[in-house]
Amino acid sequence: MRPLSRTLLAPVAKIYAREIKRRNANFDAGRGVVTLDRPVISIGNLSVGGTGKSPMVAHTIGVLREDGRNPCIAMRGYGSKRNAHGTSDEADEYAQRFDDLPIVAQPNRTEGLIELFGTQEGEAVDSVVLDDGFQHRRIARQLDIVLIDSTRSPFEGELLPFGRLRESTNSLVRAHAAVLTHAESVSGADLNALRSSVLEINRQLHIAVAEHAWDGLQIGDREEPIGWLDGKRVAAVCAIGNPVPFVSTVERYAGSLNSKLVLRDHDPYKRSTVGKLVKAAEGCDAIVCTEKDWSKLRHVPTDRWPCQVVRPILRMRLVEGGDRLDEMIRSAAEQAPE
Repeated sequence: MRPLSRTLLAPVAKIYAREIKRRNANFDAGRGVVTLDRPVISIGNLSVGGTGKSPMVAHTIGVLREDGRNPCIAMRGYGSKRNAHGTSDEADEYAQRFDDLPIVAQPNRTEGLIELFGTQEGEAVDSVVLDDGFQHRRIARQLDIVLIDSTRSPFEGELLPFGRLRESTNSLVRAHAAVLTHAESVSGADLNALRSSVLEINRQLHIAVAEHAWDGLQIGDREEPIGWLDGKRVAAVCAIGNPVPFVSTVERYAGSLNSKLVLRDHDPYKRSTVGKLVKAAEGCDAIVCTEKDWSKLRHVPTDRWPCQVVRPILRMRLVEGGDRLDEMIRSAAEQAPE
């Protein structure tokens, strides 16, 4: 950031830091906090942009369902007004992935959850998973899981508006577990350094390590192995918080990456943008996008695409500390709210 820009933004940064401190002090004292009548598990992070919340939320839902529970998801629903289906990107992705999953997607999650609990569907809900809930402290929770992108250490960042941090790393003192994501994209030394920095803040924090892996490809209604991309000319497109791991994975599996279109997070994919993508994909064998992007691209008529649109089937693999984290999730779902 240029010196002049920093000077102009300095007053804003001070106000933001002061407001974050004030809000957290109020929440620490219990002011404005609502305790629901069923357990809550929060998945969140310290920074803006993608850290892998959606795969971690999906993993948590899977653990709860395997344990015989009936969870729901509550999120702010960011981008819902710009989605052709009237839902947020993440909400649409969850709806496509899980059958009969109650989803609350609105800015006032407390109000949305209370409305859900008053319905026949909501009566069966016995646990709540907050998507992006670390800063949403108006809802009390039994478990706080914080995701940290290993490729973007928060200990090297700054608070908004200078950097990407929503709040300082000292906030990790209130978390119960941290998941270091995108571990496949960093060295072991970098991962160990990040782990040490986290533990310096909170020695009691359970740390898990996760890799984002492609388990296959979704092409229309059929699934194909990753090898389907081998030897093919590919155009990559994404509108996610951290596009680097996605693009690098496309490059690793594809025969050649002919073009790429990296858009801002939650881009609405207007007609002009789709036109740019169609042009970029001319002469290619496939367009590769994330499931989140597909939630806005699947409305495009099939005959408009110059080639097949492919989405990776993404799984978050907990390669370290996963068993203990799953135990914490199951234990939290058994706790009676106080």
